[in-house]
Amino acid sequence: MGARTGAEYIQGLKDQPREVYIEGELVRDVTEHRAFRNVIDSLAHLYDMQHDPATRDDLTYITPETGERAGIAFMQPRTKEDLLHRSRGMSHWAQYSNGMMGRTPDYVSSSLMAFAAARDYFAQVDPRFGDNVDAYYREARSRDLCLTHTLINPQANRSVGPSGQSDPFLAARVVEEKSDGIIVRGARMLATLGPLADEVEVFPSTVVKVNPEDAPYAFGFVVPCGAPGLKFICRETYDLNRSHHDHPLGSRFEEMDSVIIFDDVFVPWERVFLYGNADIANGAFGASNAVIHMAHQVMQKNIAKTEFVLGLVSLIIDTIGIEPFQHVHEKVAEIIIGLECMKALTRTAEQDAQVDRWGMMTPAREPLDAARNLYPKLYPRFVEIIQQLSASGLMATPTLADIQGPMGPNIDRFFVAARADARERIALFRLAWDTAVSSFGSRQVLYERFFFGDPVRMAGALFNTYDRTPYMERVRAFIHDGMPVDAAATSAVDGGEGL
Repeated sequence: MGARTGAEYIQGLKDQPREVYIEGELVRDVTEHRAFRNVIDSLAHLYDMQHDPATRDDLTYITPETGERAGIAFMQPRTKEDLLHRSRGMSHWAQYSNGMMGRTPDYVSSSLMAFAAARDYFAQVDPRFGDNVDAYYREARSRDLCLTHTLINPQANRSVGPSGQSDPFLAARVVEEKSDGIIVRGARMLATLGPLADEVEVFPSTVVKVNPEDAPYAFGFVVPCGAPGLKFICRETYDLNRSHHDHPLGSRFEEMDSVIIFDDVFVPWERVFLYGNADIANGAFGASNAVIHMAHQVMQKNIAKTEFVLGLVSLIIDTIGIEPFQHVHEKVAEIIIGLECMKALTRTAEQDAQVDRWGMMTPAREPLDAARNLYPKLYPRFVEIIQQLSASGLMATPTLADIQGPMGPNIDRFFVAARADARERIALFRLAWDTAVSSFGSRQVLYERFFFGDPVRMAGALFNTYDRTPYMERVRAFIHDGMPVDAAATSAVDGGEGL
């Protein structure tokens, strides 16, 4: 089939009823529910962009094996041009939502693409697993599946691992092996886009302990979102079923987050990519370089989001005439610096890309690691700047009903701005409110803080993986150059303990 249209994506959801619970209600057809239908329309638009002559060539490619046109995230890049092609396509999707959708289908598809390239890694435990991941990649590419993933265990007793919980089936684990597959019981969080995807990729984050009792928690597989026994428990929706005027972001881009319950879900062996080996499970994202390709996709989201914030803040400044103030200049400069950092780190990662051991042209990891440690600090500050510059303007935001109601003439008179009429000003500040104050906007801040996980662990991973040796050697050589000859000779003999 190849690259889908929006109508085909929506029909796929209808064809696969799922068990979704939101605000006490069981939802089988998510396409008809008020909490999901608007973001489904936005996702459908992304798929339609694959067929728009203005964006098709950037968003798709011709597969070498079948000659069909497929979504760009499924491309396994062999050259830098391939890598830049992926970047352009992912940028189009990110720009559409102004970076407000962090789980567009190209995110998890990028991980699957890398897993398939690294099939030999998964074959270490069982040759079938290598075949499985490659076959599933080709299937997902041909069907243009919308994938999401779930990685972490429920927050219960954080001081012990999954096998140490009071309930051994609190965290999802394999309860039974059968000749044709495995049975999984327990829970996983936090599946963003879960109820709206076709299938969910279930992998561990890098925290499976290497001991026998934790082996049942070491697995990686994919399962359809309508699989029997699979249940989604959603948080309340931040799409309040209001107009685009009143809730310009929440009414379009509310992705939804959910906890997934595996109530003895059957997973056939052909959908299993790894099982029973904690070392292999823990190393899957790093060894396959999936984490790098996913981070490359995220950079397009970061750039689009920061460009949006810069444009929003600049329009606020112009509208209410606060450009003369120096503190305003300083705040805007922070956003500009953040944007240029994201762009520079992305370009460096692409220009320094190298072919990895799996034959994939892979962006340089160090700039992407720097960016994914930096952005969780930048975005909350950007939102703070919106709040500081907008001030009480964020509260003086009548609804569309107010504007069209009996107080409309008064609103037109008293809500004007220096360079905008009342209606333009209100629309702008409702957008600022939905970005920086509303439940949707607050969720975006929390989401960015923890996008790649615990910031402290991320910093620790950067500390442990970044090669600092050349810089240490340069400093050591500089110190030796300034030492007395005898002391330098002694230091060279004793291995430098004196340093």
